Amino acid sequence: MKKGSKIIQFGEEVEGYAIPVLNEREIRAAAGILFLILFIALMLILFERNFLMVKYVIIVFLTDFAIRVFVSPRFSPVLIIGRLIVCRQAPEYVGAPQKKFAWKIGLTLSSLMFILLDILNSYSIFTGVTCFVCLLFLFFESAFGICLACLFYGLFHKVESLYCAGETCEVTKKQAIQKISWGQLLIVLVAIVFVLLAIVFLNDHFSVAPRNLKEIVGSLY
Repeated sequence: MKKGSKIIQFGEEVEGYAIPVLNEREIRAAAGILFLILFIALMLILFERNFLMVKYVIIVFLTDFAIRVFVSPRFSPVLIIGRLIVCRQAPEYVGAPQKKFAWKIGLTLSSLMFILLDILNSYSIFTGVTCFVCLLFLFFESAFGICLACLFYGLFHKVESLYCAGETCEVTKKQAIQKISWGQLLIVLVAIVFVLLAIVFLNDHFSVAPRNLKEIVGSLY
């Protein structure tokens, strides 16, 4: 790997790759961290009407994405933490250009949230939708390794994406372990029906507030 001498640069030059690349594993780890803190902040809003944590989370988002886009991902605090977590795993290189495009979207969303919540101290359908979109993007990145924002890269750039996560840029034939049979789809359908039936028939029973286990045991004697 070539050592980058520039402080402000996006991606790393790795032998065998035609364009700068990033490590998808640390990106997914960082997305998981951001997803967790945003999810907790949104739960506090939902159940306690407490907006304090989300305002700090937005500052973290905005600062981190600004560093990634305008300076270098190497100096992003959340990506550094992600690197510490997955440093024992072999790197999975992905193209830097599509990630920069995705993080520009993240920077735009976090800037909008910063203005609406931190500066104007307001909430509306716009803040709710923006938070949900951020949460959705982070969840798909951390759980499935799918960069939803990267999917729009081709709409704004004539150059095709290179080195996508999971080699999704390449047209390849599915291996046997990747194929899904009709029987497996039927299992998923049956599972969904089972959950729906459980909701219908058990909702009244499950709606009763739990009792203290000590009281239940005591009532048996």
